[in-house]
Amino acid sequence: MNHSIYSADRSTHLKIVVVALVAGIAVAGFSVLARTTSDEGYTQTARVIKAGKPVAITSATTSTVR
Repeated sequence: MNHSIYSADRSTHLKIVVVALVAGIAVAGFSVLARTTSDEGYTQTARVIKAGKPVAITSATTSTVR
């Protein structure tokens, strides 16, 4: 039994790498399967906003006629 990663032999390191790889694949697989396939409630539509007339915004109280 190896109680330290520094004194562990090659097979212990290999076991750790394999367990981490399997855990990573399991998490990735679960996240892919957890996605909802039905997007009925989450659809978004794009609205087009057309530009109107130009507007000048100022903080002055006097109006400028151009």
